[in-house]
Amino acid sequence: MTDQPPPAPDRPTGHPATPTTPYPSTEHLSTEYLSTEDRRARAMRELTEQRDAYRKPEGVSKGRRGLLIVNTGHGKGKTTAALGLMIRAHGRGLRVRMFQFLKHDTAKFGEHRTLDLLGIPYQGLGDGWTWRSRDLENSAALAEHGWALARAAIQSGEHDLIVLDEFTYPLKYGWVPWADVEATLRARDPRLHVVITGRDALPELVALADTVSEIQPVRHAYEQGVGGQTGIEY
Repeated sequence: MTDQPPPAPDRPTGHPATPTTPYPSTEHLSTEYLSTEDRRARAMRELTEQRDAYRKPEGVSKGRRGLLIVNTGHGKGKTTAALGLMIRAHGRGLRVRMFQFLKHDTAKFGEHRTLDLLGIPYQGLGDGWTWRSRDLENSAALAEHGWALARAAIQSGEHDLIVLDEFTYPLKYGWVPWADVEATLRARDPRLHVVITGRDALPELVALADTVSEIQPVRHAYEQGVGGQTGIEY
């Protein structure tokens, strides 16, 4: 099923749609409408105060240190953020590789075409949209095999940044043992960056990670009847 879009723009691989689940509160978002002049005046005051109060943090390490980064949450953009990080790292000469645990190995979405042009290696390890799988035992076996490949890459010393895309799902489903993943991540080269994406990251993974971003939805075009857009969703 090459070049076919997902069944819904941000319906996550590995999860059925949950249209009745309400979005998180948006009370933290500003609902105050200001004129451009008032907005500018307020911003200049606040920025000046921030500048004058700023003090450079002490004890911040220098030099390279491998980070464990987790992009989780129910919003759109987890894989997109990881892809952007890959391109940034590639631009700095870092050796980058991506393993995609749910997308199949024949997928050729926009990101795959770009990675091909840049010469960045990636590998699809899954059977497509797992929540529609008719053979979950095979899906689990594919995830287990995929982890063996990813683990070997982590241990090889041949990469500077490795992305485990949608890896939270095999962990959540128990298809890959957390103890093995934790041991591998702890024992990796201290300069190796690892990025893990997907919904519902295990609390153990969140506790181990250096940087965790939770992306939550506020609004999605699909709910307004807008279908998946080429170059945006796939």
